[in-house]
Amino acid sequence: MTIDLEELYKDLHAHPELSFQETRTAGIAAGHLEDLGFTVHRNIGKTGVVGVLDNGPGPVVMLRADMDALPVKEATGLDYASTAVGVDHEGKDMPVMHACGHDVHVSCLVGAVEVLAAQRDEWQGTLIALFQPAEEWGGGAETMVADGLYDVVPKPDVVLGQHVAPFPAGWFGMRPGVTMASADSLNITLHGRGGHGSRPETTIDPVLMAAATTVRLQGIVSRELAASDSAVVTVGQIHSGTKNNIIPETATLGLSVRTFSDAIREKILGSIERIAKGEATASGAPKEPEIHFEERFPLTVNDEAATERVSAAFKATFGETQMIDPGPVSGSEDVGVLATAAGAPLVFWFLGGAEPALFKEFASTGRLPEDIPSNHSPYFAPVIQPTLTRGTEALVTAAREFLAAAS
Repeated sequence: MTIDLEELYKDLHAHPELSFQETRTAGIAAGHLEDLGFTVHRNIGKTGVVGVLDNGPGPVVMLRADMDALPVKEATGLDYASTAVGVDHEGKDMPVMHACGHDVHVSCLVGAVEVLAAQRDEWQGTLIALFQPAEEWGGGAETMVADGLYDVVPKPDVVLGQHVAPFPAGWFGMRPGVTMASADSLNITLHGRGGHGSRPETTIDPVLMAAATTVRLQGIVSRELAASDSAVVTVGQIHSGTKNNIIPETATLGLSVRTFSDAIREKILGSIERIAKGEATASGAPKEPEIHFEERFPLTVNDEAATERVSAAFKATFGETQMIDPGPVSGSEDVGVLATAAGAPLVFWFLGGAEPALFKEFASTGRLPEDIPSNHSPYFAPVIQPTLTRGTEALVTAAREFLAAAS
């Protein structure tokens, strides 16, 4: 059997599914694994799929791909563009798009396991292919672990994975240590006292409270952290009110926080709580703000020794000029949960997916043109080749670095 990865990719791209709703994608992945002789376990962590190929004594290697899409309306104009509509966790109808490239990840893992299954006479050990739900939600990996993942499959000796990114296809970004930021998404509800917009003196205005809080929050990174400490505090949403002449009862802020160390993470979260409570007190709010956390991602930390092995293998396979150190990336991932739960090293890298013609400009400037769509953009569309071929080869190369040679 030879899988047409390009057709698989186009099909997945045209049929995206939101977090914990990836039933179609999971079924496709499970079907391919079964056809290749894997022992397949479905519905782990709601919609997760994991396949095990036991090929004799030796190391246990896990390859991971995430499956979920985003509530984004696609604007690429591709002939295989998504027109899908889904229902989000709040029950709202949303357009759905693979705006983060998880369709690339699934396709490459399907391609890699086909290659590795065909090479069984060349290696020994156990290969685990894991298709994870709800990475965008931030709880997919944790849900799989909590649902007994390591009760049904052996704990891996190494966890390997990749993420497509907007730099030239054929290139790889990899670094030891902290690779991606931790992330905290939280909502702050500020309480006031509503009334007529013509008589603000009879009210406690939560809109003004929210505005003051938003401004003050922007001082955390610029005024409370050392210049050598990196972090991001973004207020992405402000919701309040129903009519221009009504001062509402409450206002809600939606925040996203990215940090690169646990100490800075705790410091910033403490500062956010202090500022929200302080602004509420300054405004005479009738009660303290309510703070609720949503998605939470840990730091993604690559094991140094294992990363050096994979990096050396990539350089030997693809050439040193195709390898870059992207530095710590402010995006976030939950793949590390799979490794931490198993007590295994993690190696996670970035797979270039942008037009290869950008090689020359990227090599000379180290920067891509600003109009290249990034992940989560409605225009994000990795080039199919050489992205799929290189992504498949990368997973195979990394796995073979740890699987024992056949005796």
